[in-house]
Amino acid sequence: MATLRRQIPYTPKAPVRQGIYSQAVVVDRTMYISGQLGLDVASGQLVEGGVQAQAKQVTLIFIHTILKAAGCDYTNVVKTTVLLADINDFNGVNEVYKTFFSSNFPARAAYQVAALPRGGRVEIEAIAVLGPLSDS
Repeated sequence: MATLRRQIPYTPKAPVRQGIYSQAVVVDRTMYISGQLGLDVASGQLVEGGVQAQAKQVTLIFIHTILKAAGCDYTNVVKTTVLLADINDFNGVNEVYKTFFSSNFPARAAYQVAALPRGGRVEIEAIAVLGPLSDS
């Protein structure tokens, strides 16, 4: 059996690892992006403005920069998982989400969880495939 390649892409534009995990792991051509909270990188605190501001920070800045560090973008994302502190925030997060994923949508799951780290309102993780994709 052939050995698969594992890489750990990293960008300082997303929160620095705090704990025993990586921002993302690439195995062969699949990238698994760890759940991202809406933090201000400089202060380490949640961004002001509630769930939509946190969702924008996660999708616009963190997921984008992690994708970019691996040489891809939103079009490479095939699956996301959205974790919400309150499922009633789903529509607000969806409004932000659809500004970044506007066609060829990735598969997605959304869950309400008991709590998120640091009192976050939303956490998003993603799976992306590196390299060019064609639609059939």
